[in-house]
Amino acid sequence: MKLNNKNILVTGANGMIGRQLVNLLKKKNVNITETDLPDDLRDRDVCKRVCDGQDIVFHLAGIKGSPQRCAEAPGTFSVPMIQFNANMVEAAYNAGVEWFLYTSSVGVYHPAEVFVEDDVWKTFPSEHDWYPGWAKRLGELNVQAYMKEYDWNKCSIVRPANTYGPYDNFGEYSMVIPSLIKKAKEAGKGGILNVWGDGTPIRDFVHSRDVARGIMFAVENEVTKPLNLGSGEGVTIKQIATSIANRFGCKIEFDTSKPNGDSKRLMSMERANSYGFYNEVTMDDGLEDTIKWYEENVR
Repeated sequence: MKLNNKNILVTGANGMIGRQLVNLLKKKNVNITETDLPDDLRDRDVCKRVCDGQDIVFHLAGIKGSPQRCAEAPGTFSVPMIQFNANMVEAAYNAGVEWFLYTSSVGVYHPAEVFVEDDVWKTFPSEHDWYPGWAKRLGELNVQAYMKEYDWNKCSIVRPANTYGPYDNFGEYSMVIPSLIKKAKEAGKGGILNVWGDGTPIRDFVHSRDVARGIMFAVENEVTKPLNLGSGEGVTIKQIATSIANRFGCKIEFDTSKPNGDSKRLMSMERANSYGFYNEVTMDDGLEDTIKWYEENVR
């Protein structure tokens, strides 16, 4: 699949991954349509409008939030995502696009030592990602239903790991890395960085630029099997917290009264590597890139 001279739609274009994808696409000779709020993809007519005339649809739109926020307000996450994911695959198919990419999530997996793409339907999502995990699974199922019923072998499904980078959410309900960066910055030199849990959980973190590269790779190489986009390398929360604390000159305090979450969430990158995709951003470089952006843009 050549992207040059194509009409390309990116939903969720103002998100962390969407911005990186748009920047990569701009380096090619393409006509990009970016959609985000106030375009409400829960409206089927809106989805039809934005898909008409497009050659390729990168569907990245989603609702991001911490496990705590997902547990407190599950309907805020699951219901809208189920609605607009169904609408988008329907609209893309009816528009006759050349390729449709759906962005799923690590949240579709049940806790395991290593997440392997073909294992998803053998289990249920983790209780810590129950509602958004099922919403993303149903999104995948809708894509696969269209592929099967209409012999529409023009779709990719990607599952990003714990993604971080510039333009992340550094608010009240942010994820692990942006939350730690925000707290460390506020603590300042000699201050205390409070970390939930004991720091032992292992996570797979991937920089948003590598996720965007993987998304483009899946389409350009017409990958029709679900594809993990992570690092394939586990790192503990303690290691991440230590790196961030050292950057800001503060000390760490673990709050063991708070939950740890799943003990290990690690992506298998065997399938992606077999197609020839490898990440470029190291953990150290990715953290520095994210911290620098935060210091320059968040007040």
